[in-house]
Amino acid sequence: MKKRINIKNKVIPILFQIILLFIWQLVVDRGVIERYILPSPIDVISALIDILPNIKVHIYITLKEAMLGFIISIILAVILALLMDNVKIIRRSIYPILVISQTIPIIVLAPLFAMWFGFGMQPKIIIVVLVCFFPIVISLMDGLNSVDKDMINLLKSMGANKLQIFKIVKFPASIVNFFSGLRIAATYSIMGAVIGEWVGADKGLGFYMIRVKHSFAIDKVFAVVLIIIALSMVLFGILYLIQYILMPWNRNSNIDS
Repeated sequence: MKKRINIKNKVIPILFQIILLFIWQLVVDRGVIERYILPSPIDVISALIDILPNIKVHIYITLKEAMLGFIISIILAVILALLMDNVKIIRRSIYPILVISQTIPIIVLAPLFAMWFGFGMQPKIIIVVLVCFFPIVISLMDGLNSVDKDMINLLKSMGANKLQIFKIVKFPASIVNFFSGLRIAATYSIMGAVIGEWVGADKGLGFYMIRVKHSFAIDKVFAVVLIIIALSMVLFGILYLIQYILMPWNRNSNIDS
Protein backbone atom coordinates (compact mmCIF):
# COMPACT_ATOMS: atom_id res chain seq x y z
CA MET A 1 0.00 0.00 0.00
CA LYS A 2 2.80 2.41 0.93
CA LYS A 3 4.64 1.60 -2.29
CA ARG A 4 1.52 2.36 -4.32
CA ILE A 5 1.13 5.71 -2.57
CA ASN A 6 4.78 6.59 -3.27
CA ILE A 7 4.37 5.77 -6.97
CA LYS A 8 1.20 7.86 -7.09
CA ASN A 9 2.95 10.80 -5.45
CA LYS A 10 5.70 10.66 -8.08
CA VAL A 11 3.46 10.13 -11.11
CA ILE A 12 0.99 12.95 -10.38
CA PRO A 13 3.60 15.79 -10.47
CA ILE A 14 5.07 14.41 -13.72
CA LEU A 15 1.63 14.25 -15.35
CA PHE A 16 0.87 17.78 -14.16
CA GLN A 17 4.08 19.11 -15.72
CA ILE A 18 3.34 17.30 -19.00
CA ILE A 19 -0.13 18.89 -19.06
CA LEU A 20 1.37 22.34 -18.49
CA LEU A 21 3.83 21.81 -21.37
CA PHE A 22 0.99 20.64 -23.62
CA ILE A 23 -1.08 23.74 -22.78
CA TRP A 24 1.97 25.94 -23.39
CA GLN A 25 2.56 24.34 -26.81
CA LEU A 26 -1.14 24.63 -27.71
CA VAL A 27 -1.36 28.30 -26.73
CA VAL A 28 1.63 29.20 -28.92
CA ASP A 29 0.52 27.05 -31.88
CA ARG A 30 -2.95 28.61 -31.84
CA GLY A 31 -1.45 32.11 -31.92
CA VAL A 32 -2.77 33.20 -28.53
CA ILE A 33 0.79 34.35 -27.75
CA GLU A 34 3.23 35.18 -30.53
CA ARG A 35 6.36 33.05 -30.84
CA TYR A 36 8.68 36.06 -30.68
CA ILE A 37 7.25 36.76 -27.20
CA LEU A 38 6.96 33.20 -25.91
CA PRO A 39 8.50 30.33 -27.93
CA SER A 40 6.86 26.93 -27.63
CA PRO A 41 8.52 23.99 -25.85
CA ILE A 42 9.33 22.44 -29.24
CA ASP A 43 10.98 25.71 -30.34
CA VAL A 44 13.07 25.75 -27.17
CA ILE A 45 14.20 22.13 -27.60
CA SER A 46 15.05 22.80 -31.26
CA ALA A 47 17.08 25.88 -30.28
CA LEU A 48 18.84 23.88 -27.57
CA ILE A 49 19.92 21.25 -30.09
CA ASP A 50 21.18 23.97 -32.46
CA ILE A 51 23.25 25.88 -29.90
CA LEU A 52 24.58 22.96 -27.87
CA PRO A 53 27.71 22.31 -30.00
CA ASN A 54 28.75 26.00 -29.76
CA ILE A 55 27.85 26.59 -26.13
CA LYS A 56 30.01 23.93 -24.48
CA VAL A 57 32.79 26.40 -23.65
CA HIS A 58 30.26 28.70 -21.97
CA ILE A 59 28.88 25.80 -19.93
CA TYR A 60 32.41 24.89 -18.83
CA ILE A 61 33.21 28.46 -17.71
CA THR A 62 29.98 28.82 -15.74
CA LEU A 63 30.45 25.41 -14.10
CA LYS A 64 34.04 26.26 -13.16
CA GLU A 65 32.99 29.54 -11.55
CA ALA A 66 30.10 27.86 -9.74
CA MET A 67 32.18 24.95 -8.43
CA LEU A 68 35.07 27.11 -7.21
CA GLY A 69 32.69 29.45 -5.43
CA PHE A 70 30.70 26.53 -4.01
CA ILE A 71 33.80 24.81 -2.60
CA ILE A 72 35.08 28.06 -1.07
CA SER A 73 31.67 28.74 0.48
CA ILE A 74 31.62 25.25 2.04
CA ILE A 75 35.04 25.75 3.63
CA LEU A 76 34.17 29.20 4.98
CA ALA A 77 30.74 28.10 6.19
CA VAL A 78 32.10 25.09 8.11
CA ILE A 79 34.83 27.16 9.76
CA LEU A 80 32.47 29.97 10.75
CA ALA A 81 29.71 27.60 11.94
CA LEU A 82 32.16 25.78 14.23
CA LEU A 83 33.46 29.08 15.60
CA MET A 84 29.93 30.38 16.19
CA ASP A 85 28.95 27.14 17.88
CA ASN A 86 31.90 27.14 20.27
CA VAL A 87 32.37 30.87 20.91
CA LYS A 88 29.08 32.57 21.80
CA ILE A 89 30.43 36.10 21.43
CA ILE A 90 31.36 35.35 17.81
CA ARG A 91 27.83 34.04 17.19
CA ARG A 92 26.20 37.14 18.68
CA SER A 93 28.48 39.39 16.65
CA ILE A 94 28.44 37.63 13.28
CA TYR A 95 24.89 36.23 13.06
CA PRO A 96 23.15 39.62 12.57
CA ILE A 97 25.67 40.54 9.89
CA LEU A 98 24.93 37.29 8.04
CA VAL A 99 21.20 38.02 8.09
CA ILE A 100 21.68 41.63 6.93
CA SER A 101 23.98 40.49 4.11
CA GLN A 102 21.14 38.47 2.61
CA THR A 103 18.90 41.53 2.34
CA ILE A 104 21.26 43.18 -0.18
CA PRO A 105 20.31 42.23 -3.78
CA ILE A 106 23.14 40.41 -5.51
CA ILE A 107 22.34 42.23 -8.75
CA VAL A 108 23.35 45.45 -6.95
CA LEU A 109 26.65 44.03 -5.70
CA ALA A 110 27.63 42.42 -9.00
CA PRO A 111 28.51 45.71 -10.80
CA LEU A 112 30.54 46.84 -7.79
CA PHE A 113 32.55 43.61 -7.78
CA ALA A 114 33.18 44.04 -11.51
CA MET A 115 34.52 47.55 -10.84
CA TRP A 116 36.69 46.44 -7.93
CA PHE A 117 38.01 43.10 -9.22
CA GLY A 118 37.74 43.44 -12.99
CA PHE A 119 35.85 41.33 -15.51
CA GLY A 120 37.68 38.07 -14.94
CA MET A 121 36.58 35.02 -12.98
CA GLN A 122 37.23 36.47 -9.51
CA PRO A 123 34.08 38.64 -9.13
CA LYS A 124 31.86 35.76 -10.32
CA ILE A 125 33.37 33.43 -7.73
CA ILE A 126 32.80 36.03 -5.00
CA ILE A 127 29.15 36.34 -6.00
CA VAL A 128 28.74 32.54 -5.89
CA VAL A 129 30.32 32.48 -2.41
CA LEU A 130 27.91 35.17 -1.18
CA VAL A 131 24.93 33.30 -2.61
CA CYS A 132 25.92 29.84 -1.34
CA PHE A 133 27.51 30.73 2.00
CA PHE A 134 24.37 31.69 3.95
CA PRO A 135 22.22 28.53 3.50
CA ILE A 136 25.18 26.28 4.33
CA VAL A 137 26.24 28.06 7.51
CA ILE A 138 22.66 28.51 8.79
CA SER A 139 21.72 24.88 8.11
CA LEU A 140 24.89 23.64 9.82
CA MET A 141 24.28 25.93 12.79
CA ASP A 142 20.72 24.63 13.14
CA GLY A 143 22.04 21.07 13.08
CA LEU A 144 24.67 21.77 15.73
CA ASN A 145 22.07 23.48 17.94
CA SER A 146 19.61 20.60 17.61
CA VAL A 147 21.77 18.26 19.68
CA ASP A 148 20.14 16.98 22.88
CA LYS A 149 21.61 18.98 25.77
CA ASP A 150 21.23 16.03 28.12
CA MET A 151 23.43 13.95 25.84
CA ILE A 152 26.11 16.66 25.86
CA ASN A 153 25.95 16.95 29.66
CA LEU A 154 26.23 13.16 29.95
CA LEU A 155 29.38 13.12 27.81
CA LYS A 156 30.83 16.01 29.81
CA SER A 157 30.19 14.13 33.04
CA MET A 158 32.13 11.21 31.57
CA GLY A 159 35.12 13.49 30.87
CA ALA A 160 34.65 14.00 27.12
CA ASN A 161 36.30 17.07 25.62
CA LYS A 162 34.82 19.34 22.93
CA LEU A 163 36.38 17.38 20.07
CA GLN A 164 34.97 14.09 21.37
CA ILE A 165 31.53 15.64 21.89
CA PHE A 166 31.60 16.97 18.33
CA LYS A 167 32.68 13.60 16.92
CA ILE A 168 30.23 11.47 18.91
CA VAL A 169 27.13 13.66 19.08
CA LYS A 170 27.21 16.97 17.24
CA PHE A 171 28.58 15.86 13.88
CA PRO A 172 26.10 12.96 13.40
CA ALA A 173 23.22 15.19 14.51
CA SER A 174 24.12 18.04 12.15
CA ILE A 175 25.00 16.16 8.99
CA VAL A 176 21.40 15.96 7.74
CA ASN A 177 20.98 19.73 8.07
CA PHE A 178 24.40 20.23 6.52
CA PHE A 179 23.47 18.31 3.37
CA SER A 180 20.16 20.16 3.18
CA GLY A 181 22.07 23.43 3.10
CA LEU A 182 24.51 22.02 0.54
CA ARG A 183 21.70 21.02 -1.83
CA ILE A 184 20.10 24.45 -1.61
CA ALA A 185 23.45 26.19 -2.13
CA ALA A 186 24.32 23.94 -5.09
CA THR A 187 21.22 25.07 -6.97
CA TYR A 188 22.07 28.70 -6.17
CA SER A 189 25.68 28.36 -7.33
CA ILE A 190 24.86 28.24 -11.06
CA MET A 191 22.48 31.17 -10.68
CA GLY A 192 25.15 33.21 -8.86
CA ALA A 193 27.71 32.59 -11.61
CA VAL A 194 25.20 33.58 -14.30
CA ILE A 195 24.31 36.81 -12.49
CA GLY A 196 27.99 37.69 -12.30
CA GLU A 197 28.35 37.05 -16.03
CA TRP A 198 25.42 39.34 -16.82
CA VAL A 199 27.37 42.33 -15.50
CA GLY A 200 30.62 41.76 -17.35
CA ALA A 201 32.16 38.73 -19.02
CA ASP A 202 33.34 37.47 -22.37
CA LYS A 203 32.37 33.83 -21.76
CA GLY A 204 29.81 31.88 -19.79
CA LEU A 205 26.10 31.12 -19.95
CA GLY A 206 25.17 34.55 -18.59
CA PHE A 207 27.24 36.27 -21.27
CA TYR A 208 25.70 34.07 -23.98
CA MET A 209 22.20 34.72 -22.65
CA ILE A 210 22.67 38.50 -22.82
CA ARG A 211 24.07 38.22 -26.34
CA VAL A 212 21.16 36.21 -27.74
CA LYS A 213 18.66 38.39 -25.85
CA HIS A 214 20.00 41.46 -27.64
CA SER A 215 19.51 39.55 -30.88
CA PHE A 216 15.86 38.93 -29.89
CA ALA A 217 16.46 35.16 -30.08
CA ILE A 218 14.05 34.40 -27.25
CA ASP A 219 14.01 30.68 -28.03
CA LYS A 220 17.77 30.56 -27.39
CA VAL A 221 17.32 32.47 -24.13
CA PHE A 222 14.85 29.82 -22.99
CA ALA A 223 17.27 27.12 -24.14
CA VAL A 224 20.01 28.60 -21.93
CA VAL A 225 17.56 28.74 -19.03
CA LEU A 226 16.88 25.04 -19.64
CA ILE A 227 20.62 24.33 -19.46
CA ILE A 228 20.90 26.28 -16.19
CA ILE A 229 18.02 24.29 -14.70
CA ALA A 230 19.57 21.02 -15.85
CA LEU A 231 22.98 21.87 -14.36
CA SER A 232 21.39 22.90 -11.06
CA MET A 233 19.38 19.71 -10.87
CA VAL A 234 22.44 17.59 -11.66
CA LEU A 235 24.37 19.20 -8.80
CA PHE A 236 21.37 18.71 -6.52
CA GLY A 237 21.17 15.03 -7.50
CA ILE A 238 24.92 14.47 -6.99
CA LEU A 239 24.73 15.84 -3.45
CA TYR A 240 21.63 13.76 -2.75
CA LEU A 241 23.53 10.66 -3.94
CA ILE A 242 26.53 11.52 -1.75
CA GLN A 243 24.22 11.91 1.24
CA TYR A 244 22.57 8.58 0.41
CA ILE A 245 25.97 6.85 0.36
CA LEU A 246 27.38 8.51 3.48
CA MET A 247 24.21 8.22 5.57
CA PRO A 248 22.84 4.67 5.29
CA TRP A 249 20.83 5.13 8.50
CA ASN A 250 18.76 7.85 6.79
CA ARG A 251 17.87 5.91 3.64
CA ASN A 252 14.51 4.61 4.81
CA SER A 253 13.26 8.09 5.63
CA ASN A 254 14.44 9.38 2.25
CA ILE A 255 12.64 6.57 0.43
CA ASP A 256 9.42 7.12 2.41
CA SER A 257 9.48 10.82 1.62
